[in-house]
Amino acid sequence: MSRVELLIVGGGIAGASLAAAIAGRRKTLLIEAESQPGYHSTGRSAAFWHEGYGGPLVAPLSRASHPVLEAGGYLSPRGAIHLARDGEEIELVDGVTATPIGRRELEERLPDLRPEWTHGADEPSLADIDVARLHGDFLAAARRAGTEIRSDARFASARHGARGWTVRLENGETIEADIIVDAAGAWGDAVARGCGVFPLGLKPKRRTMVQLRLGRTGLRHLPLVVGADGSFYFKGESDRSIWLSPHDEIDCEPCDAAPEEVDVALAIHRFESVVDWPVEAVERRWAGLRTFTPDRVPAIGFAAGRRDFFWCVGQGGFGIQTAPAAAQMGATLLLGEGEIPEGVDPAAYDPKRFA
Repeated sequence: MSRVELLIVGGGIAGASLAAAIAGRRKTLLIEAESQPGYHSTGRSAAFWHEGYGGPLVAPLSRASHPVLEAGGYLSPRGAIHLARDGEEIELVDGVTATPIGRRELEERLPDLRPEWTHGADEPSLADIDVARLHGDFLAAARRAGTEIRSDARFASARHGARGWTVRLENGETIEADIIVDAAGAWGDAVARGCGVFPLGLKPKRRTMVQLRLGRTGLRHLPLVVGADGSFYFKGESDRSIWLSPHDEIDCEPCDAAPEEVDVALAIHRFESVVDWPVEAVERRWAGLRTFTPDRVPAIGFAAGRRDFFWCVGQGGFGIQTAPAAAQMGATLLLGEGEIPEGVDPAAYDPKRFA
């Protein structure tokens, strides 16, 4: 039986970034249920930094993360175009810089745009994120500082006693820990129940992604194109292909998410209602889980009435772009030392709001 001060359950971007932030300051073990960390949501991200994505309470974490992501070379400029029909408003989070665009400029930026799209907004700050390198660098930093990372280590249950937690894995192994950090994403409530901790009411949502090959070229650097009605987004992937989503959020049990044909067809239908660009083939399709708390704001902090169970869940679809700041804040709250990122109010993310 091994003993650690901190046991992090979950090796996606939430657990990996927090492990890196606390590395070397406490004896830490990170366990991942799958054969490799980041198998689920992290590895299936659409991979962009979008300042207002997630709303006004998430934006401070995104803004505080931007300097770290930029300094590390994880960002590549892309920009975004928001599209709207007559009578539709383009709603952006306060502080996000965007310039109104009329129909003529939209036609120049998006040839063969369908006539019902009458106006838009240009948001130049949007950037792609190198998710694989970011996630890998977090894990590497944690390992260098002495954090042990185990894959194929699925949490089963835990009981609390005089010596702290005794955690049992599905393979029969037991681990003793002073504090459990629940960074298990869609499985976060299941981990809490296994510890006898009241769950938050996390809601996993399936999102569909499709890579289309189109009958036109010059698409690699196509901006992210977003519908003001929230029904689609797409961006360039290669010279003749795009990544496309119907922006769906389908209630789903925690699982290895897979796309359904009806959702792939819906994505293509919505794309064809935006631009008259011939669809030649579906090159790839996949789905990932975006897990939300009841108010859609991440939960980062100790469980109500406890100092031995720490939540780091509910990142929704914005866990990648908020990871540096969220991890710094989480490490400060968890260890009781360090600084909260500038402009971030930890009270907004306190899990006790669900108690």
